[in-house]
Amino acid sequence: MITFLVLYVDDILLFGNDIPTMEGVKTWLGSRFSIKDLGEAAYILGIKIYRDRSRRWIGLNQSAYIDKILKRFKMENSKKGLVPIQRGTILSASQCPSSKDEQEKIKGIPYASAIGSIMYAMICTRPDVSCALSITSRYQQNPSDSHWMAVKSILKYLRRTRDMFLIYGSGEEELVVKGYTDASFQTDQDDSRSQSGYVFILNGGAVSWKSSKQDVVALSTTESEYIAASIAAQEAAWLKKFISDLGVVPSIQDPLEIFCDNEGAIAQIKEPRSQ
Repeated sequence: MITFLVLYVDDILLFGNDIPTMEGVKTWLGSRFSIKDLGEAAYILGIKIYRDRSRRWIGLNQSAYIDKILKRFKMENSKKGLVPIQRGTILSASQCPSSKDEQEKIKGIPYASAIGSIMYAMICTRPDVSCALSITSRYQQNPSDSHWMAVKSILKYLRRTRDMFLIYGSGEEELVVKGYTDASFQTDQDDSRSQSGYVFILNGGAVSWKSSKQDVVALSTTESEYIAASIAAQEAAWLKKFISDLGVVPSIQDPLEIFCDNEGAIAQIKEPRSQ
């Protein structure tokens, strides 16, 4: 029998595989603290929890939160975007306002606030906007109209996809963590650095993800992909330790697979050598 208690400030999410044990935990907590039992979990920190017991899956969604931020930035009636960032979009520091008049014009735009609001959705349930948010967040100090248009593109995309869920329940008999990693090559216009990204999947749904600019300048696509795989491997090591401590995924003791689509990087990983 396993019971997990997830606590964030004064919000508690209690779940496990034995109802009498969970009731005992609630009774014990009630004897020591003033608590209120809200029944079966439907929302936690603005995240909707949806269950389909016939299909044996759980979904996480932030449609209500997305509606809230769309209204805050007056985008509730905007067009619906197809992608978080348009192909061919070029953003750089050279587009930042340089004159006082330009800076004054952009001063009233809630750029940093929009980035922060989108970031909460990205961290919780929306890995699909990670790359676009990583790119646009670099210009918070002095954004231009071009940068703001890119942020609004993310909001338009969120408006179209507000009802998308993270779904857990693939139907596989064994729980297995799998990782996927990819990278661009020298896509940053200001310093020629590349973009790394990874996502780890468990029971059909993403459990960990990240998209960020690399710390060094890669000199080839192989090197860029190798760096991205290295970053993913660090996350894999942490996930392996964390999930092992939970004691609910036996397969985590086996080697954790990370998939990379660059043959050169894979060869380098399998047989490290000096070039």
